[in-house]
Amino acid sequence: MFSGIEELERKFIDLSDKINDPDIIADNAVWRKLMKEHSDLAPIIDKYGDYKTALNDIEEAKLLLEENDEEMRALAKEELADAEKRAEECENDLKVLMLPKDPNDDKNVIMEIRGGAGGDEANIFAGDLFRMYSRYADTRHWKVEVMSANESEAGGYREISFMIIGQGAYSRLKYESGVHRVQRVPATESSGRIHTSTVTVAVLPEVEEVDVKLDMNDCKFDVFRASGNGGQCVNTTDSAVRLTHLPTGIVISCQDEKSQLKNKEKALKVLMSKLYDLEQQRQHDEVAAERKSQIGRGNRNERIRTYNFPQGRLTDHRVNLTIYRLDSVMNGDLDEVTDTLITADRAEKLAAGM
Repeated sequence: MFSGIEELERKFIDLSDKINDPDIIADNAVWRKLMKEHSDLAPIIDKYGDYKTALNDIEEAKLLLEENDEEMRALAKEELADAEKRAEECENDLKVLMLPKDPNDDKNVIMEIRGGAGGDEANIFAGDLFRMYSRYADTRHWKVEVMSANESEAGGYREISFMIIGQGAYSRLKYESGVHRVQRVPATESSGRIHTSTVTVAVLPEVEEVDVKLDMNDCKFDVFRASGNGGQCVNTTDSAVRLTHLPTGIVISCQDEKSQLKNKEKALKVLMSKLYDLEQQRQHDEVAAERKSQIGRGNRNERIRTYNFPQGRLTDHRVNLTIYRLDSVMNGDLDEVTDTLITADRAEKLAAGM
């Protein structure tokens, strides 16, 4: 591992020189690319510096242990214990930092929430989850853009697609893909009986054209008039767009924008993310055949979480996490859940020697 870090250290020094080169600074695209590489390496190099400092302190403490002065040897023992502890912590941190990084982690995300089993109550909960993710985005200063929404008469959504724009959005939201189960007494239930409903959540990284080869001849566009809430322009122009990808049968509708062109651009973004995701899922399935993974983007049909409102309890079944502050989670306080999933994912990768 450390021979690899030394190579990264040499690369970091080289990048430091390049990003200060006036000729490279003049080429904004190249400079930004090198700056990102430099910033990605910085945490590893900083931690490696701490590790080498700890090793040096260990050697100095060992030399002091050879002194004849009893008081000096006692002090050296304390310094040695402290340095060894720091070295061990740095080594563990470096193992995590050296794990292969998901190339999508820094990207924006496209999320799709659909009401599943449970009828109106499932659609209402789909709306609750949309509000939960929107509030979570607010806490992290991310932007939410609705792309399309099919509202339910009883409240909530039969289906809603939206983009969350912000640094590292995918790294924290990718664990939300799967089936979310809710247990509560619906507002329409007069007898007070608890119902169980489900909602499916899909999380896709936003991808650029360079990530996906898309033949526009495979795309069919239809336009129609937007429906539902949307201001004065709703139902007055054919601004909504329905995009069908003929080879896969994927159908995407976008009607949030008043401009047909903007809706078309959004639909193409969603399509490229879906095509990219299909390929990623195919690769994941090949790996999963050899190594079962419960963390991250696993089986889309897997029940990942239960929201039990009568008990105020949230349970994430992948990591056996149970917390009793459901109200705060539904208000966007997702960090404890997400941090636990990230830690478990890293531990699994470390155990697998990835």
